[in-house]
This record gives sequence, structure tokens and C-alpha cells, in this order.
Amino acid sequence: MTVKTEVHLVEQGLVIERTENVRDVLELSKAMHNEGLHGHKDMPLYANVPAVLIEDYCNRNGVTFADFMGDQAHVRRFLNDPAIAHFRVWPGRV
Repeated sequence: MTVKTEVHLVEQGLVIERTENVRDVLELSKAMHNEGLHGHKDMPLYANVPAVLIEDYCNRNGVTFADFMGDQAHVRRFLNDPAIAHFRVWPGRV
């Protein structure tokens, strides 16, 4: 998957737009969920998430990627968000 970055000049300054076709990840996540491929009990696989979705979460919540990865509250909130439900592999809440 390729992340596409475009920079747009607007009256207020610059707008950076990042997009990615996530269809393949979505289909893989659904197949893994349906097959029960949830990882191991010691290391469960909760979701298979495209990087642009984590980047979007960080931007909307004003946190860095390091903050996101270092704070389980951010990770839990992200993984339990209904907006990413289709990327979840684990059947329950985190």
C-alpha cells in the first residue's frame, strides 16, 4: 500500500492531505477475524490498521506517534473506536 501525500496552497496557508487505499487491509482483517486468527493468548492480535488511521488519530488528538505508542489509554481508545471496527481482528473490546 502506498500513502499518497499532496500539499495544497489555500488562503490560510498549506494543507497537507495524506490518503491511502485501505481495501486490501480491510479485506485481510475481515478474513482473519472470520478465520479466528486472533493471535496467541500471550500476544493477541487486536487489529490490522493502516498507518494513516493512526496518523489521523494522532493529529485529531494532538499527540505524537511516540505519545500514542507510549500510552495504553490512547491505544485502547483508538482500538475501541467504532470508526475502525472493520479493521478489528480481535472479537471483543480491548
